Amino acid sequence: MLKRAGVVMALAAGVLPGQQVRAQEPPSAGTILAKSQQAFFYAGSDMKARVLMTLTSASGQKRVRELTMLRRNEATEGEQKYFMYFHQPADVKGMTFLVVKYPRKDDDRWLFVPAINMVKRLAARDASQSFVGSDFTYEDVSGRDLEADDHTLLREERVGSRDCYVIESVARSPAQYKRKLAWIDRTSFLPVKEEYYDAKDELFRTFTADEVADVGGVPTVTQRTMANRKTGHTTTVVFTDVAYGLGIEADIFSERYLREPPRKWVQ
Repeated sequence: MLKRAGVVMALAAGVLPGQQVRAQEPPSAGTILAKSQQAFFYAGSDMKARVLMTLTSASGQKRVRELTMLRRNEATEGEQKYFMYFHQPADVKGMTFLVVKYPRKDDDRWLFVPAINMVKRLAARDASQSFVGSDFTYEDVSGRDLEADDHTLLREERVGSRDCYVIESVARSPAQYKRKLAWIDRTSFLPVKEEYYDAKDELFRTFTADEVADVGGVPTVTQRTMANRKTGHTTTVVFTDVAYGLGIEADIFSERYLREPPRKWVQ
């Protein structure tokens, strides 16, 4: 009778007698990273936040930059735009930065420097350069195309209280790194930490998501740190007043507004 009951239960579970139950296969590295990019860079139809960026030298000297970040997702899949206005310190006050991000081709980036009253278009090769003196690169701000690297799912492991996928990405197109390891939260798909290795395969940068908050039902990294392991310099970025789905107008993300930032959105 017990044997018969066991057969019935197996059939109810969709398993034929004699078959072994297999653990569910994890998604591919590409699928995981696509979901991670969506969660980290594309949440909501648009986004606004006040950003406090603290740059700390190896000796402990601090510099602070404060800015407003606007972001809008476009109808074309993967295309989005960023607009940033710097409030302080005095040497960067009024500086603006515009990114037009395209899928599978180089992004357009413009920087307006009020001190010399000039709009500068940044070359594609500048993507791996420091963003306003921080440990983040221009590419870190808006993300890197997944097709630019080869990705492999290495394992699953726990980081603190979070179960993570561990993915290795090896650069195919020019990048600041030779390879990168990323720990992706299995539930939210947000990056928990990242390690960047240089051409000598030595660790030179680490990223950590220090704080994650629920913003209107959207898991959001509200504090993140990038550390240069060779120089001892670190950059901590704190997002406050984060809001999604505000209806930010498309025309704001243009060269015209670099010189005349929209007060409605940047104050």
